[in-house]
This record gives sequence, C-alpha cells and structure tokens, in this order.
Amino acid sequence: MIDPDLTGKSALVTGSARGVGKELLLAMAKRGASVAVHYHTSEEAASDVAKRAREASGNDAATVTVVQGDVTDSEAVEELFDAAEDALGTIDVLVNNVGDFAPTHWEDIDFETWNRVWETNFNGTYLCSKRVLPGMRAQEYGRIVNLGYASSDRHLVAPTNFPYFAAKTGVLMFTRMLAADTQEEGITANTISPYVVENSEVMPEDLPRGRPASFEDMVQAMLFFLDEGSDYLSGQNVAVDGGWRPERI
Repeated sequence: MIDPDLTGKSALVTGSARGVGKELLLAMAKRGASVAVHYHTSEEAASDVAKRAREASGNDAATVTVVQGDVTDSEAVEELFDAAEDALGTIDVLVNNVGDFAPTHWEDIDFETWNRVWETNFNGTYLCSKRVLPGMRAQEYGRIVNLGYASSDRHLVAPTNFPYFAAKTGVLMFTRMLAADTQEEGITANTISPYVVENSEVMPEDLPRGRPASFEDMVQAMLFFLDEGSDYLSGQNVAVDGGWRPERI
C-alpha cells in the first residue's frame, strides 16, 4: 500500500464535499496535508468534510479551510484560489475532480446540459490548473492530478453520455500538454481514470472483477502520483478500471 507522508504539503480538491473528491481529500488530510475543501452548492456537506479532515489529521500544524466557487467561472476560480492560498499558502497539490455526467443519448441532451457537462469536466480542469500553476512554478514544485475516464486513452465513445466521453478525452490531452509544458519546473500532471466507482450513478451488471472501483482504489492511484518516488512520472494515465477492455462502450 502506498502511504506517503504529506506533512508540510497543501492540497485543494475540487468538488470535495461529496463522493470521490471527499475521499481523496480525507486521504491527504490523514497523511498530514493542509487541505482546502471545495464546494459549489453543498455548503453543509463541505463543512462536515472539513470537520472530518481535522479529526483525521495527525498533524496539529495542518490547516483545514473551506472554499466555495463555480469552477466553470473564471472570476469564481480566482476568488476560491485566493481564499485557499490565504489560508494554506501556495497550493502544492491540485486534484481536479469536478465533472458532471449525462447518461442520455446525445440527441436527447438539451444544450444547457451538454454545455454543463463539457464545462465542468474540461473547462473547470483548465481554469483551475491555469490558476494554480504560477505558485507551483515559483516554488518549483507541484502535483496536478486530473480525473479522467477509463476509455479516454482509447477514444471509445458511445451515443449515450457522449459529451462526458469527449470532455474526458480532452482532459487527458490537456494533462499530457501540461506535463510537456512543465517538465523542467518540478511539476507533474497526471490522470486517474475510473470506469465505474462505488458511488457511480449508473452501475453496469457485468463489472470487471465483479465490483466497481472502491474509493480506496482511487485513493491509491492518487497517492502513487503524490509519492516522492513518482516525481519522474508526468503525463501518465492510470486506468482504475479492473482491466475493463471493451471493443465498444
């Protein structure tokens, strides 16, 4: 089991009031990191996660803060990172977790939903990464971990949920561009890409290894990229999919 010591590090996980984002943030808090719990509308849930993060941390010097904002709005992104940096200093670790899902045939998705899926998954990742980079570059250290999808590196698509697949493929391409652009600056950018996770909205009957990915599976993939021994790995994609290899989705 990968178990890095994150004492002295600071982390922000977008959409960390619930689900996978919450578990990724709590895992870093447990390992000593100062953390920023981010939410858009789930204020009460975010406050609860912050309380749990304080309880989980074994580091008395660690700080826990809560920040609010819409990651698809450039001004809101600026404000939420300002708030996080005021509390934590430079953000060492950014996990871009936010991303809406639309399990509907593409012709039946209204344009507002189509845009929301694209903007939360791709534009949110772009805006948050762009905002965090100056601080990481100044200190010559940073870890960006983006959430992808298991088919994104194979370009498998389907009529159902198409904007999500397209956006996640864009996230992987963006991650690899970031890795190339920051290779001399002590920064890594990587992607972890699940098929279905234990809290997924849609749960297929025929799952690889007989189960969805657990939160701990996702945590271990993230911690792999945060471990000191992984500082040479950038632009990589870990598919947390149990070996799922369909010919088509």
